[in-house]
Amino acid sequence: MKTISCLLLVPVLLCEMTVSAQTVPAPTAPANTALPTATVDAGKHPNLQAALDAVPEGGGVVMIPPGNYVIKEPLLVHTAETRIVGGGAATHIINQNEEGEPALVLRPAKLDTDKKARLWRVQVADLRVSGNEKSGDGIFAEGIQEVYFEGVSIDHHGGNGIHMVNCTEDPRVADCIITYNKRSGVEILGGHDIVVNGNHFEENQDALRCYDAFNLCMNGNNIDDHLGDGVVIENTYGSVLSGNMIEECNGTAVILDRDCYGITLSANVIAHHLKGGMDLRDACGCTVSGNTFVLVHEFSVRVADDSERNTISGNTFTNSYIGGGKNKRPEEGAQLMMIDAGTGVLVEEGVNGLALNGNTFSGLSTAAVWSTGVVKNVLVTSNLCVDCGRKLAKKSPWLVFAPRSTVVIKDNLDESSFPSSPP
Repeated sequence: MKTISCLLLVPVLLCEMTVSAQTVPAPTAPANTALPTATVDAGKHPNLQAALDAVPEGGGVVMIPPGNYVIKEPLLVHTAETRIVGGGAATHIINQNEEGEPALVLRPAKLDTDKKARLWRVQVADLRVSGNEKSGDGIFAEGIQEVYFEGVSIDHHGGNGIHMVNCTEDPRVADCIITYNKRSGVEILGGHDIVVNGNHFEENQDALRCYDAFNLCMNGNNIDDHLGDGVVIENTYGSVLSGNMIEECNGTAVILDRDCYGITLSANVIAHHLKGGMDLRDACGCTVSGNTFVLVHEFSVRVADDSERNTISGNTFTNSYIGGGKNKRPEEGAQLMMIDAGTGVLVEEGVNGLALNGNTFSGLSTAAVWSTGVVKNVLVTSNLCVDCGRKLAKKSPWLVFAPRSTVVIKDNLDESSFPSSPP
C-alpha cells in the first residue's frame, strides 16, 4: 500500500452567479506552444503528489499503476494538457480525510490572485476514487476548460462525486459510475456546452445538479435509487435531457427551476418516484415529449405558476397494467408500499400557456389532467384516457379545471365516451 502526503487545499468560496449566453464571451484557447511534455510513471515517485508535480508546464500523461493509494490531504493538479490515467478500478485512490477535503483537486495555481486564470484540457480516466462520510468531494474542478472525466468509479464521499465550478468550456463526463455520495453525483456551477453521457448514478443524494449554465446535453444515463431527487436544473437554457432511465427517487425525477427556458425533456423513462416525475417549477418555452411515466406517486408532470408557454406531447402516463385486465404489482405493492400508482398532469393556478396533446393516460389513481385554480390559454387536444381517477369519486371526470379557466378541450377520447358496442 502506498501512502501520499500533499498540500492542504486552499478553501474556495462557492457562490451562485447569473450566467447569460448573450453577455459571457466564449473563452479563447491558448495557442499551441513549444513547452516540453512528459509521460510520468507514478510508480517511480515517492507518492502521487510528487508524480503530479513532475508534470512539466506543457502537460503530459500521469500513469498510475494498480494499487491502493491512501491519502489524507487533497491531490493537487495544476498543469494544463494533462491526462491522469489508471489501470481501471484496481487503481484505487482512498481519501481518508475527515475534514471535508476533496480527494482530487483540478485548479489553476494562480486562481486565488487571478480570477481569470484557467487550465485547458485536464483529463481523469480509468481509476477509482473513494471517500468517507466526513470527506469532501471526490473530484473538485474549478476553472478547467474542456475538462474530461472518463471511466472513473467514484463513490462514498461526504460531498459530491464530481464537482465542477466555472469549468465553462465543454466539460464532459462519460462512462463513469458514480455511487453512494452524500451530496450530488455530479454538481455543475457555471458550465457551458456540457456533455453528461452514458454514466451510472446510484444512491447519491441527487444524481445531477446543474446551475447557472447552458447547453446541457444529458443522454443515455442510468439513474437509480436516489435518496433525494434525480436531475435538478436551474437558471439554464438550451438543453436536452433524453434517453435516460430514471427510477426510484425518494423525491422527484427531474426538476426545472429558477428561470429555465428552451429545454427539451424527451424519450426518458420516469419510473416509480415517491413524489414527482417532472416538475416544471419555473420553466418557460420547454417541451416534454415522448416520455413514459410509470408508477409515479404524486404527479407525473407538474406545471407551476411560474411556468408558461410549454408543450406536453406524445407521452404515456400509466400504472403497472400488463394487459388482459391485470396489473403487475397490486399485491406486491401492498406488501412493499409500492402501490400501483399512476398519476397525470397537475397544472397549478396561474399557469398561462400550455399545450397538452397526443398523450395517453391510463390506469391512473388521479385524473389525467387537473388544476388547482384558474389557468389561462391551455389547449387539451387529441389525448386518450382509459381507467383514470381510480382513487377518486366514482365517475369522476378525467379533466378537472377550475371555473373561469381559459381552456380549449377538443378531439380527446376518454373511456366514458367509448361506444358500448360497435356501430
